[in-house]
Amino acid sequence: MAADGSLASVTVNGRRYRLPRAPTVVICVDGCEPDYIALAVAGGHMPYLKQVLAHGTALLADCVMPSFTNPNNLSIVTGAPPSVHGICGNYLFDVASATEVMMNDPKWLRAPTILATMAQQGLAVVVVTAKDKLRRLLGHEMRGICFSAEQADRATLADNGIENVGALVGLPVPSVYSAELSEYVFAAGVALLRTRKPDLMYLSTTDYVQHKRAPGAAEANRFYAMMDRYLAQLDAAGAVLVLTADHGMNSKVRLDGTPNVIYLQDVLDISLGAQRARVILPITDPYVVHHGALGSFATVYLAAEVIEAAAAQLRALPGIELVLARNEAAARFELPPDRIGDLVVVGARDTVLGTARARHDLSQLEVPLRSHGGISEQRVPLIVNRRVDGLEPARRWRNFDAFELALNHAAATA
Repeated sequence: MAADGSLASVTVNGRRYRLPRAPTVVICVDGCEPDYIALAVAGGHMPYLKQVLAHGTALLADCVMPSFTNPNNLSIVTGAPPSVHGICGNYLFDVASATEVMMNDPKWLRAPTILATMAQQGLAVVVVTAKDKLRRLLGHEMRGICFSAEQADRATLADNGIENVGALVGLPVPSVYSAELSEYVFAAGVALLRTRKPDLMYLSTTDYVQHKRAPGAAEANRFYAMMDRYLAQLDAAGAVLVLTADHGMNSKVRLDGTPNVIYLQDVLDISLGAQRARVILPITDPYVVHHGALGSFATVYLAAEVIEAAAAQLRALPGIELVLARNEAAARFELPPDRIGDLVVVGARDTVLGTARARHDLSQLEVPLRSHGGISEQRVPLIVNRRVDGLEPARRWRNFDAFELALNHAAATA
């Protein structure tokens, strides 16, 4: 407490956050198109969340662009867009080294996280993420517990702040391509809340189910019913809960059910000549079985003399929603201009963007393609298990407002 009796606070990336006065859990449900929740609740699969929607606070928010995992998780935990924290994709072209690289290394992060800042104040902070690709970014400079469900059996006190995770959670480490990977995150969160009593916890799941099943499908409803049971347990343990998502999800298929892909590298190589364009797909990560590295956002590096011609050609293609020059894209989508191409290309709701056809192995897609990355996947839920009054009615809510809602608003009712 401050000397005047008010709750102490910290400032992170220009925003003030009160220190938690009750256990506080922020959850990012990967790929959670709002319809998943709406149909699961309507079908009676989420009785706990139905009560939250009636008596808590239910908002719709926009995620950041591109609507991919890494940019949005880092936006949520920094309370800021990619123009501030620097993570503008899962993958980028590093101009300095002229190489294409993953953005998993904390060296790409340009801003502190709320999690690390809270831990520096002496608070007990926990991070559990489904895939290990996010762990190092989310846990950067954070003293506390930070591990992934994917590698929970490898967690050590020295590297993760915890050991013997399996004994604590009581579940085997599941396949990275499974709904159980997300369940492990929730089960770990409940176990840690009960045994370690952290002040602040961040849980981040995987979108394996959402890539495979549409809202209302039986497998999707089973997933959300599972999630509902764990949310109820977190609530029963006294936690302030805020639930949001990193992006939505849409079907990306033609009428015959085949992937609706525009292969940008092939298009530009034919019109401009080989090696005059480099197409980068920021969705690219080590886990491509369920999406084939196909999303609705791409950046293109070009020779200066062909930028305008390339932009005009791409804008004329059916299935392209938007083509923006670097500075225009950086301003509109709050992106770091030095980490995107000369052009940013956004696909329509039913369209994904590829590089060259020969570079994409779609043989492992078991079901019609569902993916994300575009403007059409920006809308996400933002739900609080407390009633929060006095919010600005015209405000454009963002998923990275989650910690503000949890700590500055919901805490007042805890």
